[in-house]
Amino acid sequence: MDEQQWMAVDEYLCERTQTPDESLDAALKSSVEAGLPTINVAPNQGKLLNMLARLRGARRILELGTLGGYSTIWLARALPEDGTLLTLEAVEHHADVARRNIERAGLSGVVSVIVGDAVDTMQAFVRDGIPPFDFVFLDADKQSYPAYLRLVLRLSRPGTVIVADNVVRGGRVTEAQNSDPAVVGVRAFFDMLAAEKDVCSTAIQTVGSKGWDGFSISIVS
Repeated sequence: MDEQQWMAVDEYLCERTQTPDESLDAALKSSVEAGLPTINVAPNQGKLLNMLARLRGARRILELGTLGGYSTIWLARALPEDGTLLTLEAVEHHADVARRNIERAGLSGVVSVIVGDAVDTMQAFVRDGIPPFDFVFLDADKQSYPAYLRLVLRLSRPGTVIVADNVVRGGRVTEAQNSDPAVVGVRAFFDMLAAEKDVCSTAIQTVGSKGWDGFSISIVS
């Protein structure tokens, strides 16, 4: 199969499993118009995140990498009325776009967009002793995944679900000599997961409108 076929299958699956959604469509449209990179999750992936968070019964969600807020909307919709989602974004322009999209979706009351370096922000969370999260979605710069994971584990509790996106890198994750910082970061991330005796993990390859990639799912025990 080639990428054109992957995209055709994605379109078919989305047609059968998704319903029209003005807020999500508007989030994608406004992100493109604002010049944001088109690296958001695919619609079927967004719905998967929503379903995983609902299956977990998440009340507190942490997202790393807001971009235009597309995945944020999917995740926030999984929360109960008293739930909260904190999403961390390094770029102020992206955060501004995301806030508008989140407000349009009627989710400003449960979502907080925090701008700054994610490591610094999470270190502050640890120092302040904020309550642990039930669900974490990693979708930021891949070279920092190991640093993110160290802090995410300190902000987790038994039962916390951690999903990390873009961990296959078109198959390059298998290349031990690859010096691409993203590949190096993802490989180190998997090494850390393998060494964590209190974390149960798996990973899945995906193909579709986002090419050949994949995600990992972990549960803290």
